[in-house]
Parts: sequence; structure tokens; C-alpha cells
Amino acid sequence: MIRKATIKDIKAIHELLQEYGDKGELLPRPLSVLYDHVRDFSVYVDDKKDRVLGCCALQFCWEDLAEIRSLAVHPEYQRKKIGSKLTETVLEEAKSFAIKEIFVLTYQPGFFERFGFFEIDRSQLPLKIWADCITCVKFPDCDETAMMKEL
Repeated sequence: MIRKATIKDIKAIHELLQEYGDKGELLPRPLSVLYDHVRDFSVYVDDKKDRVLGCCALQFCWEDLAEIRSLAVHPEYQRKKIGSKLTETVLEEAKSFAIKEIFVLTYQPGFFERFGFFEIDRSQLPLKIWADCITCVKFPDCDETAMMKEL
């Protein structure tokens, strides 16, 4: 089941993102930032155990631009279409807000290509999104791929 995240989900989201962050496969986010952005997140939950198996955030950047962030699926539950379902959910949410373009910074460009994203140069993104980049441990040597999709 996919639903909007609640405060009680944040620690599970943090653990999931930290696991991938430790492997260098995703940029981890501090717990305090996750609480600030709880409304951005959707979670895939095991109905029986009420356990978060995956998460994905949709962050609005501008009146017609949004970003998909923090897409992660518990390692034991990969290859079960959870990431795809979360991506489809946030894309639909973006459409419901009349977002025209959505971007992602990713280490998995092949995954997002399946949804119609195409690679762009990071310089095409508005300066507003770079505020988060300044605090990143990889700044200024970002090695993520920037991708865009028109909705």
C-alpha cells in the first residue's frame, strides 16, 4: 500500500536512506530535514506489519517545476516494482499540482529512463535547487546524473 508519510514514518525513512547513503548509492538526509519535509514523502508500507518498505519524496521547486528525491526500497524487497509504483505515484501527484517539468538527480539513470526522463546538464536547473547542494558532502564534485521529464 502506498500512502503519504506521517511523523511516525520518519525514523524508518531515515534508516532506509542512511543504509543507501552509507553505500554511496544515495545522498543521505539528516533526520531534522526529514521531519521538515514529511509532507513531501510517500511510503510503500507492508499492510500486515505496518513496516515502511520504500519511500519517495516530491519536492516543489517552482510554480511549474518539481524534483523527485530520496527514492529508496528496502534491499530485501527490491525487484518487486515498489520503486516503480512509488515513482508513478509521485508523478501523478506532480500532475495533480499542474507541474510541467520534473527532474531528478540520480545514480540510477536507467531506472528513470523507463519513465521518460532524459539526461540534461545540471546547469539547466534553476539556481534555487543548488541551495541543498551546498551542504552536500560531494559539493562541488557532484557525480549524480541530472534528468528531466516533461509532464
